[in-house]
Amino acid sequence: MIIDLRKFIASERPHWRELESLLDRLSGDSAFKLSLEQLKHFHYLYERTSADLAKITTFASEPETRRYLESLVARAYGEIHETRQKPHRVAPLHWFFNTFPQTFRRHVRAFWLSVAITLVGSVFGAGVIAFDPDAKSVIMPFSHLQGDPRERVAREEKAASDRLSGMKGTFSSYLMTHNTKVSIYTLALGMTWGVGTMLMLFYNGIILGAVAADYLLAGQASFLVGWLLPHGSFEIPAILIAGQAGLVLGGALIGWGSRTSATARLRQISRDLVTLIFGVGIMLVWAGFVEAFLSQYHEPVIPYSAKISFGAVELCLLALFLAKSGSQLTGAELQTRNSNLR
Repeated sequence: MIIDLRKFIASERPHWRELESLLDRLSGDSAFKLSLEQLKHFHYLYERTSADLAKITTFASEPETRRYLESLVARAYGEIHETRQKPHRVAPLHWFFNTFPQTFRRHVRAFWLSVAITLVGSVFGAGVIAFDPDAKSVIMPFSHLQGDPRERVAREEKAASDRLSGMKGTFSSYLMTHNTKVSIYTLALGMTWGVGTMLMLFYNGIILGAVAADYLLAGQASFLVGWLLPHGSFEIPAILIAGQAGLVLGGALIGWGSRTSATARLRQISRDLVTLIFGVGIMLVWAGFVEAFLSQYHEPVIPYSAKISFGAVELCLLALFLAKSGSQLTGAELQTRNSNLR
């Protein structure tokens, strides 16, 4: 093959330099990731440089150029076919905005099952209160919920002093730790092949439905929504996600006809379970803060409309976050996900 060597090198050198620049950045910056389009272009540059090396090999007058191209091709080949694990990097923001919502969506069917079980419990609890109001002492575990809702609302709205003065931090810490323990327990009950998790979700649904029915039947809908929505928009989904994790664990133990061993199935979901429960913990920290500093204050201190609006915005943002955040995967993440599927 006859080529104009000088013209050939001049036309191809920009591609070589671009490949070299990408290789230098990949080796020098561990945080740098190629998108899918960048990966395709990187592979194109590798193939083009390899073809150029084959063309120039016959020219004994260009040993330096040949060695340069050999080095580039070898580096690119090593980068493409490398199999060793790269060092783990702590990236909390990437985990929160990508890994957590992606994991949630990967097991979304378990989440909807968690929602369904809780709703069935809520209907049962509401029905019990509607047909047998005296059952409150049995269903509701908290003494302050067992009285007449109208009396409680009147007492809260007439309060002249802040009953949480100097105790907000302590109260919010208690709420965070208590709800986190309940969530971890709900997840752990997945070890009963999911039965314990379902019972916990059903029980939580009974309490929620009973409280809602009690206040609605007493004509205190505004108080109920203004009281529960600001913190419940995060707290209730957090418990549901904990139930989701427990159901995923139970499903892995059952296997549902899978030919892999239980140990292998548990290993496959272990990271997802940790991701989900850590996400639940973060949600409950926010919920505890909101409950202590906002939810416990009612009209005339804070209008119910303001609290309801705040809670509705929270719920919409949370739904958008779980549904959309991290939906655009990088090329490397696509390769990782595809390899996991295989």
